Amino acid sequence: MAAALASESIAVASDVPPKMKAWVYDDYGPVSVLRADDGVLVPEVEDQQVLVKVVAAALNPVDFKRRQGMFKSADSALPTVPGYDVAGIVIKVGSQVKNFKEGDEVYGDINENGLTHPKRFGSLAEYTAVEEKLLALKPQNLDFVQAAGLPLAIETAYEGLERAGFSAGKSILVLGGAGGVGSIVIQVAKHVFGASRVAATSSTGKLELLKSLGVDLAIDYTKENFEDLAEKFDVVYDSVGQGDKALKAVKEGGRVVGIWGALSPPGFVFLLTSNGGMLTKLNPFIEEGKIKPLVDPKGPFPFSQVIEAFTYLESGRATGKVVIYPIP
Repeated sequence: MAAALASESIAVASDVPPKMKAWVYDDYGPVSVLRADDGVLVPEVEDQQVLVKVVAAALNPVDFKRRQGMFKSADSALPTVPGYDVAGIVIKVGSQVKNFKEGDEVYGDINENGLTHPKRFGSLAEYTAVEEKLLALKPQNLDFVQAAGLPLAIETAYEGLERAGFSAGKSILVLGGAGGVGSIVIQVAKHVFGASRVAATSSTGKLELLKSLGVDLAIDYTKENFEDLAEKFDVVYDSVGQGDKALKAVKEGGRVVGIWGALSPPGFVFLLTSNGGMLTKLNPFIEEGKIKPLVDPKGPFPFSQVIEAFTYLESGRATGKVVIYPIP
């Protein structure tokens, strides 16, 4: 794979065809509504956007929840090309773009507000149009597969910790520490915010992975209930939807932050606002090796196996991020 990633050719704007290959769904439903289409129009680039030749894309729970119609009242019109996370090469820039040029290797979450009118042309396609403010230069030490799996997860991790008032010297419990978001929360809490103690939950087979990410206390949720521990934490970051139990594990005066469902005070749920500036701010931690992306070992999945990749993600068995590469 390394050789292939190192030899990605840089297209130019004049090479862009009018139509592209993409995965599409025309109605909400299970994974079977997805279909491959080689006649999708390449999106137009607005003044503040760039056109990205997609090299790799990652799947997120928001992708399948959107496809299932969980927030269709605020969704964009169908048909939809899914995909939030992207890593690729800029091949065309809008007239008001200032920070990128053709040939730049970039990554990002292409939807500023993920649940409110997200883009109809997502990242599971040969090309996608993205506002420059949502992108950052790809970290130099990452290949496209690694970079594709980071944006939504690392932005969610950082914004959640920031909103919870997390700071140096505080302790944290991460629920779902081996997942796409949880694995990054562990690293961001420890290396960016300066956590004094990091605990996290996982199944038995993933405890060593948690320790390798820097966890001080790895909790096997199949054998013990984290909410019954004598130790309590300044912040509990719930990436798996166990809000009621999470509230029992937080110190008095602490916070519980969640990304799905509902939480009673002192807990709260937030919706990510995608921000390329946040990625730029975190790039040095990535390039220094303090934050490492976690790509599921079953991947990357080729573009032809997007249905299999979604099926795997929706099974709940994935470790880290499920990535699609190469595209197409």
